[in-house]
Amino acid sequence: MADAENIERPILAVVGPTASGKTGYAVAVARLGDGEIISGDSRQVYRGMDIGTGKDLGEYGEVRCHLLDVAEAGDKYNLFQYLRDAGEAVADISSRGKLPVLCGGSGLYVESLLKGLKLPPVPENPELRASLAGKSLAELTGILSGMKTLHNTTDVDSCQRAIRAIEIEEYYLAHPEEAKDAREATPRRATIIGVDVDREVRRERISRRLDARLEEGMVDEVRRLLDGGVAPEDLIYYGLEYKFVTEYLVGKTSYSEMRRLLEIAIHQFAKRQMTWFRGAERRGLHIHWLSGGLPREEFARQAIEIYRSEQG
Repeated sequence: MADAENIERPILAVVGPTASGKTGYAVAVARLGDGEIISGDSRQVYRGMDIGTGKDLGEYGEVRCHLLDVAEAGDKYNLFQYLRDAGEAVADISSRGKLPVLCGGSGLYVESLLKGLKLPPVPENPELRASLAGKSLAELTGILSGMKTLHNTTDVDSCQRAIRAIEIEEYYLAHPEEAKDAREATPRRATIIGVDVDREVRRERISRRLDARLEEGMVDEVRRLLDGGVAPEDLIYYGLEYKFVTEYLVGKTSYSEMRRLLEIAIHQFAKRQMTWFRGAERRGLHIHWLSGGLPREEFARQAIEIYRSEQG
C-alpha cells in the first residue's frame, strides 16, 4: 500500500450541486486528460438505483467510472467503505498512468476523501438508536449540527441517515484517539473545479429533470426494488427520490403530492450542497469556479489548464 500511495497522482475533482451538469463536464475532463472517473455520490454506489440517482450511464461512453454499482440496494454503504474503495480506485488509476477525476456532489464523501481521512468502522449502537427513535428530521439535524463533527448535513435527508451520522459522532466521543487520528489525516493533493450555475437556472433544471425522470420510469424502478425484496424503510433511508416515491407506492401520499414534495426536497438538497461548498472553502478547500454555461470541451480545457498550473 505504501508503494501505491507514493505513485498516486493528484486528483482533479469536479464538484457542483445537483442538476449542474457536473457529470458531463467530468467526462469531458477525463477524455481530455486521459483520466478515469471516481463517483463521489453516496447513492450511485447501489445496483438497480439508476434513474433516481441520476447515474446518466449514457454520458460516460468509453470513459471508465469507478464506484458505481458496488453495493446492493438495501445495504447501508457508509463513509468508511467509501474512503476505502475510493482510495483503492485513486491508487489503481494512478498506477496505470491515468488522471483520477473525482465527480460528485455528496459533500461528506468528497471532502473526507480530499482531506485524506482514515476512519475506523463504526458499529451500530442499539441503545442510542432507541433513544433517537421518533424524533423528527429537524430535531435530529439540530442534534448533529451541535456536535463537534466530521460530518455535515449535506447528505442527511432522512431520519435514518441522521441517526447514523449521530451514531458515528457518539462513537468518536467515546473513542477520542480514533477521532484524533481521523481529524489529523494528511490531505490528498488535489485541484477542485466547481460548476457555477445560477440559482434560477438550477431550479429550472431540477424541475425539468424531475419530470424527465418520472417519464423515464423512476416510479417503476422503485416498484421493482420493492418487489425484489428491498424493504420500504431501507429505500426511505436513501432519501429524496427513493423516500418520496416509496411513500407514494405504499399509499402514504398521492402521485401529485409525491411530485410536489419531492421537487421541494430536491431544491432544498441543492441549497444544502451549495452551503457545503461555501463551508468547504472556509475549511481550507480551494475551489476554482467555472461557469456551468461553458461548452463541455471549453470547461475541460480550462479545468486541465488550472490543474496543470497547480500540480505541475
